[in-house]
Amino acid sequence: MALIITEDCINCAVCEPECPNEAIYEGEEIYEIDSNRCTECVGHFDEPQCQLVCPVDCIPLDPDRPESKTELMDKYNMLTGKAV
Repeated sequence: MALIITEDCINCAVCEPECPNEAIYEGEEIYEIDSNRCTECVGHFDEPQCQLVCPVDCIPLDPDRPESKTELMDKYNMLTGKAV
């Protein structure tokens, strides 16, 4: 699943530089995550880095975008040019 940022976001911006896929960006009201770029850090780290640094715990899995670890790895490979 891709991650989402909920309305509890306080716009502290600590998550944005932690994303290795540059999926996090400043939205109109709160930070947002581009689900097409979010791999939950699969391929980069063992756990989502944005979740680790978020001071208000507002970055859950998006229940509307279920993805397996294999699908996330495939997305990582496409984003990094490692797809075969």
